[in-house]
Amino acid sequence: MSDAILIEFLPQGGVVTPQGFVAGAARGGIKTQGDDVILIVSEQPATAAAVFTHNAVKAAPVWVSAEHAAHQTTRAIIANAGNANCCTGERGLANARQMCELAAMKLGCSAQEVLVCSTGIIGHQLPIEKVTIAVEAIELQGEAETNEKVARASMTTDTRPKFCAARMVIDGKSVSVGGQVKGVGMIGPDMAALQTPQALHATLLAFLTTDAEVEKTLLQQALERGVQKSFNSVTVDGDTSTNDTAFLLANDASGVSITEANFEAFCQLVEAVCIPLAKMVAADGEGATKLVTIEVKGAATAEDAKRIAMTIANSPLVKTAIFGRDPNWGRLAMAAGRSGVVFNPQQMSIYLDDIEVFRNGEPTDFAVAEAEATMSREELTVRIQLGAGQANWTAWTCDFSYDYVKINAEYHT
Repeated sequence: MSDAILIEFLPQGGVVTPQGFVAGAARGGIKTQGDDVILIVSEQPATAAAVFTHNAVKAAPVWVSAEHAAHQTTRAIIANAGNANCCTGERGLANARQMCELAAMKLGCSAQEVLVCSTGIIGHQLPIEKVTIAVEAIELQGEAETNEKVARASMTTDTRPKFCAARMVIDGKSVSVGGQVKGVGMIGPDMAALQTPQALHATLLAFLTTDAEVEKTLLQQALERGVQKSFNSVTVDGDTSTNDTAFLLANDASGVSITEANFEAFCQLVEAVCIPLAKMVAADGEGATKLVTIEVKGAATAEDAKRIAMTIANSPLVKTAIFGRDPNWGRLAMAAGRSGVVFNPQQMSIYLDDIEVFRNGEPTDFAVAEAEATMSREELTVRIQLGAGQANWTAWTCDFSYDYVKINAEYHT
């Protein structure tokens, strides 16, 4: 298990860092500027795992990708930015399928081997002719600069591209995981595996690649574990998008086979990539001025700890107090108390970084000026000690600024 500790992060790493992956982006004119269609391709058939939004209103590409992810092999991910292809009826489903067909024709594979995502404005038909133009223009490459190019092309209201990669040695060989994510608003992901459908703005889209060989069931478990501790533990505004999706493709280009014996090490590698990506989402939240880490410790169960952490992270009163540099422990205690978790407030303590502002159910005599100075930093950690058990959870969020309201008040459908 010592391999699990030796994780190396790779500068400028991303989806093409693992062996056997190439990618590209081009402009079709869906967004007002910049590239807006991307392709991420495994040069050999890969295994795919996928999780999708729990929102009852799901975009067309979610349904199509849920079908295609069940296929034994996957070759590519195609995605567009600027149009969510959501609430677009049968025509929307046809357009999502056509996106897969366009990628398949370019690669010489089956359309079922292509996964599809869209992000952008809801309720507008996807201009498929613009997607066609972009797909024809895409040049697939494997150089390091491609990682930023494809991450940037997937952005909507993001201010910067988000991508990273890491590697470790498993069974004497190097194996890598690379990834990218987009999303800064309508961020409150709740993603899980989605069964094939019975009938059927900003978004979180996460694309992960690995050059390990991983059987489909194990790959799905690894993705779900990684997502639970990262993307499902990040929030900007608590609103779960109609399009939230995460994919993990494994292509065996490294010759490293993941088995039950080394599965835990591989999961740590997946989490090592997912968690920084999740933090990038929170740090770049719409209008955000600071990244906020919420640590809940000493809960009776991990589920209790997560519920409290996410309730605090989603509280508008907490988030506005943090923007105002107000060490308002009362709002933190309130949010923990309304989470629905049963605990004893007389055993609860609250910290802002290392400053204890609340101890065993009562405020401390902390220095307000020092606490305000602490809250002026670009990163802040809120720690809640419950004294109810041994379980912990970490979540990430950002503050609510004036700009968040302005951005979303001016955003149109």
